[in-house]
Amino acid sequence: MNSETVGGRLRAPAGTAGYGAAAEALVEQYESVTFAEVHREVLHLFPSRSSSVLDIGAGSGRDAAALALQGHRVVAAEPTTELRSLGQRLHADQEIEWVDDALPELPVLSARRRRFDLILLTAVWMHLDERQRASAMARLVGLLDPAGRVILSLRHGPVPAGRRMFPVSARETTDLAARCGLDAVHVAEREDPHGRPGVAWTYLGFQRAAGDTGMAATRTAWTPVDER
Repeated sequence: MNSETVGGRLRAPAGTAGYGAAAEALVEQYESVTFAEVHREVLHLFPSRSSSVLDIGAGSGRDAAALALQGHRVVAAEPTTELRSLGQRLHADQEIEWVDDALPELPVLSARRRRFDLILLTAVWMHLDERQRASAMARLVGLLDPAGRVILSLRHGPVPAGRRMFPVSARETTDLAARCGLDAVHVAEREDPHGRPGVAWTYLGFQRAAGDTGMAATRTAWTPVDER
């Protein structure tokens, strides 16, 4: 995604192509499945106590709302105006801080020097090309609390018409994370929760590599990585 600004506003990232025009249908699709169902493979990786959470590519706000309801302090970063507006209205009853921001640079949040206990990227990473993924991973580490975690999902399968996606493997992603100082501590694969033919997902959990300040006390709470 290209997160440059035009006239002081974030320019629509290339990875958001097709999302604005289909916003209403997409919101209906996103909200048709629950947070628990979408993230069933990694629910144990989410913090059990009140934490600072960044949901990147928040879409309809389904995940942000579920996390806010659990008592977390949630920032929802969504660059597509139509999705962000619908999400704000749909989940107005939840305390969510909505931000117009996007990878790979996340200029708005980076300027605020915020740090998060958890960074969530659901169906986002495959919208970035190889160069952008390298830049984005470093940016995520810069926004992560020393004891923080990153949870992201990778979409595999046919690319919908009008969308911009790239094939990204779990191995490539874990290798890139390792170069940026993150250990992969969980890998899981599953079918598409919406039942779309040929679509599958990989869920990845990361935390700072062993030896980084503040990590020793938290490492035992993670599931060991499955070396598939």
